[in-house]
Amino acid sequence: MTDTEALRGIIAKSGLKMKYIAEKMGIVPLTLTNKIENRTEFTAGEVNKLCGILGITSFKDVAAIFFGSGVE
Repeated sequence: MTDTEALRGIIAKSGLKMKYIAEKMGIVPLTLTNKIENRTEFTAGEVNKLCGILGITSFKDVAAIFFGSGVE
C-alpha cells in the first residue's frame, strides 16, 4: 500500500505537475491519482519510473513509500 501522504509531499517538493509526471510515466493523470490514492496499485515498472522522475534513489525511501514502513 502506498504512503499517500509521503508521496504527495515528495511530488509537492519536486515542483512537478501531476499531468507532467503522468505523461512521463505513460499514463493519464487520473490513473496516477488513483494509484497515489490506493484505488489501484502501482506496478513495479511504474514504481521504477516514478522514482526516476522524482529522484527517489534510496531503497529505504522506496520501501517506506511503496511497500510499507516496516522495511529496514
